[in-house]
Amino acid sequence: MPHVLGNFFELLLKMPTWEQIAANTELVVAFGGLAMKNTQVHAGGFGRHIAREAQQACVARGVEFVSLSALRDDAAEFLNAAWLCPRPNSDTAVMLALAHTLVREGLHNEDFLARCCVGWEKFRPYLLGESDGVAKDADWAAKISGLPAATIRDLARRMAGKRTLITVSWSLQRADHGEMPYWMSIVLAAVLGQIGLPGGGIGFGYGAVNGMGAGGARIPLPALSQGVNPVSAFIPVARIADMLENPGAAFAYNGRMLNYPDARMIYWCGGNPFHHHQQIGRLARAWQMPETIIAHEPWWNAHARHADIVLPSTTTVERNDIAGTVQDTYALAMQKAVAPFGQARNDHDIFAALAERLGFREAFTEGRDEMGWVETLYTRWRDRAAAQNVEMPAFQAFWEAGHFRLPEQPVPVFLADFRAAPDVHKLTTPSGKIEIFSATVAGLGYDDYPGYPVWHEPVEWLGNTRAYPLHLISNQPRTRLHSQLDNGIVSQTSKVNGREPIWIHPADAAARGIAGGDIVRVFNGRGACLAGVVVTDGVMRGVVQLATGAWYAPLPEDGAHDQSNSLSFCAAGNPNVLTRDAGTSRLAQGPGAHTCLVNVEKYTGTLPPLTSQEPPVVVPRT
Repeated sequence: MPHVLGNFFELLLKMPTWEQIAANTELVVAFGGLAMKNTQVHAGGFGRHIAREAQQACVARGVEFVSLSALRDDAAEFLNAAWLCPRPNSDTAVMLALAHTLVREGLHNEDFLARCCVGWEKFRPYLLGESDGVAKDADWAAKISGLPAATIRDLARRMAGKRTLITVSWSLQRADHGEMPYWMSIVLAAVLGQIGLPGGGIGFGYGAVNGMGAGGARIPLPALSQGVNPVSAFIPVARIADMLENPGAAFAYNGRMLNYPDARMIYWCGGNPFHHHQQIGRLARAWQMPETIIAHEPWWNAHARHADIVLPSTTTVERNDIAGTVQDTYALAMQKAVAPFGQARNDHDIFAALAERLGFREAFTEGRDEMGWVETLYTRWRDRAAAQNVEMPAFQAFWEAGHFRLPEQPVPVFLADFRAAPDVHKLTTPSGKIEIFSATVAGLGYDDYPGYPVWHEPVEWLGNTRAYPLHLISNQPRTRLHSQLDNGIVSQTSKVNGREPIWIHPADAAARGIAGGDIVRVFNGRGACLAGVVVTDGVMRGVVQLATGAWYAPLPEDGAHDQSNSLSFCAAGNPNVLTRDAGTSRLAQGPGAHTCLVNVEKYTGTLPPLTSQEPPVVVPRT
């Protein structure tokens, strides 16, 4: 919510560190949990994995944890976290009820709300039910979330009685009106009044990647020259199928009305839309509308299979590069381990060859090859470090050593200056303060965004199951990064009879005559897929968990010959044939994949072959 607390990406670098949490925090309340599996990765790479030892240090110093999630292992076992299981997508209601309890019992911080926030007087009547006749109390939230009202009230009192850090998983925003729990978590932290205190307040994504809360060197890394894109057309990243199906159509985004461009060609380098996009059957049909699709790929995955032209690209072990991030203290020399396979080329070399055919190779490459750019980027990084009085070795010494550790930079207490003098140390919000009520958002005129966070019943959820009684959690996988290396041994070993594993509660399995190791059909009105059953009480009743990343393997279902229908059936277990391809709201138009209901039944047919791991037939050019 950029209008509420300031620039989100800047905030990620300033949040409380694990060291500060261990030293000062007494209670961590984690909406969406702190999944340890996600902390194996970080954009840009990482020299040292810190999440496990950091969380263990918190436990050793007596920090208590509460995880609100449908999955038990969203908090590591050693945290001894209290596991609360609200219905998925009901977090905003729980947060409202916590705030209501704080206010009704006089546990809120009026001074902080008055000095550091705007709009409390507009939000308070909604919270207390004075504006709509519905008090957002614990009894109200219990009916929505399934959590006992006494549990909600007790948690609010514990939060008020301890130095408390509220954290929110990145996943919560990827649901119907997923902006609301983010906004409401900030409001809850403001009501509690601990923002700006050491180890208190609010933080985001601590269980999302390794670097959240890591501290780091804080020296910005250089990048290749970006140039100026002459194309001004814009779409939110999750609206690809909408764009392809509706060229020229108008859509709402963040208070503006924009138009979808007419995309005649798609050039996709990096990422796999047939992994991360929702309702893949719809995407696959829309993908046939452009005249030409070009893909860079090292593997024959669905991304490559749905392209007209595939340019074989190298993997990270086939090229030279540098790894690093401002949230780490390491510069890492990523030295090529093997020569590129077959005709594979580095992405930069592919672009350079295209630039040469178009007549501007020198302008694009600036006269540098792969190692020329690696050395140039490192030298620019070294110059930036020198400006901060940090001496990095010359390039050749760094490259031969393989790494260099930069000194840790101190991280000030998040928003401490703002708390002390909010009129001097202003936030980057329109008011300079925390916006409980945003005049900017209210001015957009959206009927579902009155200017402060509110509870919206999701379009489909366990509070109204209709035809499909199970909520699908399609989270990050444990055995790969996104869909990368789903063809590798680690990912393949985790499969159940070649299919992606699906977690289901023992009671839900028994009601369907399902046992561990069975193959099941997971389905709703948007599509279906096959998955292998894991029966576990580590997932709450009424919820199934099927990780993303299985390579999309569309096949006609149960002998059907209609090719258009076959695109919505995945034999390998990709859950995105099931998820909703609809924006979170007119405000953000983000992906709403985590608002998804399904049903599960035992599969009794002949298992279809898995073709997603096999190369297609290549016809030689004559």
